[in-house]
Amino acid sequence: MTLTPQWLDELRSRITLSTLIGRTVKVTRAGREYKACCPFHNEKTPSFTINDEKGFYHCFGCSAHGDAIRWMTDQRGLSFMDAVKELAAEAGMEVPAADPRAAKKAEEAASLRDVVQGAAEWFTQQLGSSNGAPAREYLAKRGISEATRKAFGFGLAPESRSALKEALKKFPTAMLVESGMLIAVDDKEPYDRFRGRLMIPIRDARGRVIAFGGRILGDGEPKYLNSPDTPLFDKGRVLYNLDKASPASRQTNRIIVVEGYMDVIALAEAGIADAVAPLGTALTEAQLGLIWRMVPVPVLCFDGDAAGQKAAMRAAMRALPLLRPGFSLAFATLPAGQDPDDIVRARGAEGFNAILGETQPLVERLWAHEVAAGPPATPEERAALKTRLLAHADAIEDADVRHHYREAFRERLDMLFARKQPERPQRQPWTPNPPRGGGNRRFGPDPRLQPPADETRSIGQAGISAPYVAALIGGLLRYPEALRRNEEALTRLPVSDSSDAELLGVMLDSAMRQEGLDCEGLLAILEPMKVYNRAMTLLRADGMHFSFNRRLESKEEAAAARETALRDLDEYIGVLVTQPEIRERLAEATADFQRTMDDEGFARQQKLSAMDKELTRRLAALSEDSNQS
Repeated sequence: MTLTPQWLDELRSRITLSTLIGRTVKVTRAGREYKACCPFHNEKTPSFTINDEKGFYHCFGCSAHGDAIRWMTDQRGLSFMDAVKELAAEAGMEVPAADPRAAKKAEEAASLRDVVQGAAEWFTQQLGSSNGAPAREYLAKRGISEATRKAFGFGLAPESRSALKEALKKFPTAMLVESGMLIAVDDKEPYDRFRGRLMIPIRDARGRVIAFGGRILGDGEPKYLNSPDTPLFDKGRVLYNLDKASPASRQTNRIIVVEGYMDVIALAEAGIADAVAPLGTALTEAQLGLIWRMVPVPVLCFDGDAAGQKAAMRAAMRALPLLRPGFSLAFATLPAGQDPDDIVRARGAEGFNAILGETQPLVERLWAHEVAAGPPATPEERAALKTRLLAHADAIEDADVRHHYREAFRERLDMLFARKQPERPQRQPWTPNPPRGGGNRRFGPDPRLQPPADETRSIGQAGISAPYVAALIGGLLRYPEALRRNEEALTRLPVSDSSDAELLGVMLDSAMRQEGLDCEGLLAILEPMKVYNRAMTLLRADGMHFSFNRRLESKEEAAAARETALRDLDEYIGVLVTQPEIRERLAEATADFQRTMDDEGFARQQKLSAMDKELTRRLAALSEDSNQS
């Protein structure tokens, strides 16, 4: 049957959620909401809130959250359709007529579930039989208790090509093949897929068996064998142990992603129940979506060997386009050559939790990975490092997150490539040589000395003054093509105001992604962002006396003024970037001259002072030129 979102919304609107929940839980009114002790975890002080107007419940203790349908499935244990039917009957609504094709598909899926459930029960019987003694000994050596063995449903597939086929002969052979229990090759007789293996059921989010993983007992390849994709099982959309880890994560507020199901089971044996694992593939977009529904920043804890670290980086690359505010990944690094089982055997749960307490954010993992790829000793290697890092940032679809990644990488690059200044001895006051013949004549300061002005002393701390930055951003908004050709200079610009710095960063990111961007296109990109209002304020501020800030009334006037405005804007950017650097050097030269008082130092100080004055003169000229135009 087809249940449209509109029909489901109507169903929810007809159900009073507090009344529904109040049938099994004692609820009390708290203003416009209701409160109760959460039924999903033990608590003495109510932290479970019900909001009838919005139609949802939420527990601030364990993060349980949902609507009326979710309540029926999670608390009552009903299937989705059973929950819908029961609520529809209460609301006086008719469930839409069944779609014959959908009904047939559902019936077939139900039949396949019977097959895999039957196989799971038979595998469990085999493990408990006399044939299962070697497998039981293997589990004991791995430190897996009988309680854990039963909780995870371990079983045994005997070394036989037809034992399972015979045990499940009540099901058609074609169904056994479709469920993945048998292999059919050409015209040969179908035979058992799993033989001589320790069997581990794979369950869906509701705890129903949908597939199996088998570990070989003894020598042979492959060591692990999973069911093939079937109508029940898509390995890229399923996480092992999701059914148990999801409720556990409400208690811990975390999810740990490990490499395989034996890692999950080893952690569960140690009392760590909030772990999941992909099933023989790199972590997929669908699996990331499942994890992010439980926690915003899951912890990836792959093996400490090279293969495990490569798997972690593949997951990082897969996650980048999907990042959004608040949702990311963290990485726990295990000692080289060790997996979670090794850690909990040697150090117990406390040792493993200690490793989880030193996780690395995604941005740090990317940075460390690229820096470790090779020492950036030459200009070419430094440029390659920057290119790789910014490519990672550009893979992020969310504009705000992308902007902050670019800024984070730029900050780290600046620190890595920063020139180390030589240590200077403590400044000594200048004292002239005593006059010939002795005497105590006092000398005033050398008249050649030009101490730095207050503005010079503070340069690099306060950044460029706000009016100059406002004029710059206003010009770049009008002429976005200047962003691409001045990217390097603009990224070096010391903008002190955080909101202007964020706006400029977003504009740079937008220009790098989309070539040929004009003013209207840039504003359209900025409109949904919080920086949009600031952009419009600067765009309307045409009282700033530069050619690139002038508001032009007609297209003809704009076309005529474009070349001049772009030329002036390029020069203006060059001055804004160069002058702080010149002033920083001027402050150093002045300090050196105060210490040495030699002709060479005086010449250097005077040269830099002249350069600073020339840049100031050029800024004034740009303003005057715009007034005359």
